[in-house]
Amino acid sequence: MYFNLIKIILGLFDNRNKKKITNFFKKNTNKKISVFIDVGAHHGETVKLFKKNFEVGEIYAFEPSPKNYKNLVEKTKNITNLEIFNIAIGKESGMIEFKQHFESQSSTITEINLKSNYYKRKNRYLDFFGIRQNKFTRLEVKIDRLDNILEHKNLERIDILKIDTEGYDLNVIYGLGELIKKVKYIYFEHHFHNMLVKEYTLSDVHNYMIKNNFEKKLKLKMKFRKTFEYIYLNKSFKN
Repeated sequence: MYFNLIKIILGLFDNRNKKKITNFFKKNTNKKISVFIDVGAHHGETVKLFKKNFEVGEIYAFEPSPKNYKNLVEKTKNITNLEIFNIAIGKESGMIEFKQHFESQSSTITEINLKSNYYKRKNRYLDFFGIRQNKFTRLEVKIDRLDNILEHKNLERIDILKIDTEGYDLNVIYGLGELIKKVKYIYFEHHFHNMLVKEYTLSDVHNYMIKNNFEKKLKLKMKFRKTFEYIYLNKSFKN
């Protein structure tokens, strides 16, 4: 019950950000999205949010966790024009280790610093009574690049690429390859705490985006977390 209460409280604050994000895209897309890609789709929260607020043509959702994937399929079963993939997205192809956290939204490919104060504090808040001895389990999942998976789709453009991969965002972007030229907006989370052992910084992400003709359009802080949400625009699609 305590765990659910914390999630409800965070959800209330996150709704403010979601409203700002949907308003941004409403203003800049005329509420029409031809192709929407969701990497780290979890249980379909963002898919449902965009389907509710926009006229969306094609949706491609990616979720590596078998547990989350099962919930994703169930909770989006009434959504049309949606194709779901039970696979991780990155800059390589093959198999990779995935950490399934008991709080499913914290699951990640990125290595976890078990000694970090942020990790200890997060688990203390989410598991106040220390009921869960094992905070996460390790399993092998498939991983592939977006350009490999979407090659046969022959997409002329991708209006929005959303990335929520708990510290793996730059690897997802790398996996676009030349396909990045067809993406109008990239919308992603970046974590600044030391719980996730990333091999890059936000500056690396920003510089790669600038190199590929993108500019930052929106930055939002997520309440009670050292996490920000960003939206970048491909300048080739400027009106």
